[in-house]
Amino acid sequence: MALGKNIIESSGTAPFFRVANAEATGLVAPDIRKGDAVRTWVRSLSGFQKEALVVSARSGAMWRLVSDEGAYLSGYDAAPCPLAFLTTGMISSYMNEITALAAERGVALRKLRIIQNNYYTMKGSMRQRTMVGGALPVELEVEVDCDLDDAALNQLIMNGVHASPLNGLMRGVLPSYFTLTKNGVALDPAQAAKLEGAVVGDPSGAAPEAEESDLTLIERFGMSPQKAVQKGTAAAASSLTDEQDRTLNPAAICTLRDDGIKEIEQHLYSPRGSVFWFLSEEAPSAGGQGRAPDAVSYISAGIAFCFMTQFGRMASMEHLDLPSYSIVQDTHFSLGGASGGTGKAGEADPVETHVHLVTEEADAVARDMLDVSEQTCFLHAFCRTELKTKLKITRV
Repeated sequence: MALGKNIIESSGTAPFFRVANAEATGLVAPDIRKGDAVRTWVRSLSGFQKEALVVSARSGAMWRLVSDEGAYLSGYDAAPCPLAFLTTGMISSYMNEITALAAERGVALRKLRIIQNNYYTMKGSMRQRTMVGGALPVELEVEVDCDLDDAALNQLIMNGVHASPLNGLMRGVLPSYFTLTKNGVALDPAQAAKLEGAVVGDPSGAAPEAEESDLTLIERFGMSPQKAVQKGTAAAASSLTDEQDRTLNPAAICTLRDDGIKEIEQHLYSPRGSVFWFLSEEAPSAGGQGRAPDAVSYISAGIAFCFMTQFGRMASMEHLDLPSYSIVQDTHFSLGGASGGTGKAGEADPVETHVHLVTEEADAVARDMLDVSEQTCFLHAFCRTELKTKLKITRV
């Protein structure tokens, strides 16, 4: 039985759109430190359904996105899961940098297609507080027809991968920083690293309004194909069991359309979930037209959505009082080494998150919710783990 109401489908609001009245919402992008700064506000809707507003300081663009979970978390599958957004943003960023680097060097890449598999783990017991989320190396296959020899082609693709701003979250151990607010009162975190400085609250402006567009930014297309993944399950509510030892496998396939928009076919192999089609394009400040969310907006939304899911999962499993919760998350990325012309590997700062809980639980429980959610979040694990990309190049 699904948890909560299916607000995404019943609300009458379009699920994904560029926000026309960004300034009126009250969500303001943070100052740029490296090249771009992205602020993501996420609030719980019902069950595991969440709404996000994502705004970039560099482009000024704001996007409204929603996320849901499948049967494995007693969700309605009304929108992509959190990991889908990170995978989509990641492969979109790789496509940006590989094509920009090839253009810079005058190299023709024909029939280019990128296939990516991400892997995450969940092990331990929620009740005993030993449950930990983990991230494993990324598998990337690049299909291409190119006149370069094997060594030169491999070097070009690897340089493009390293040029991605996401490289900054992968190639290093970045702890995340947090503030915690319960019922409007700030609390010091217990184990989670404290973010110094002023708390950023929920935006208090107008509801987001959709900018007119004839594009469908994200669309569902049935179930992902069957794929054998070790320790994976799609059984109903399987992700809500106390003791877990499983491997998750979201994946994506990215191609570049004739109109310059990237089309991403996103699969969830384990736990088995739906196929969603995403569109992505960089803003005019980054050489695109801004007709769909850019790579770092998808990446930032994915991290925030995943962290929010852990609060809902813990509250459901522990039967905690948590009628409302939200976060304001800041991510800071360098420009792409190729697309941004820096000639350097991508960089990022640690993720900064302001947590806002409405609950009748004790302060100690609120702190525990933050600690457990950080500990079990796949994408905060992604940030605090040194990860490499396993590259395969296939000539077509």
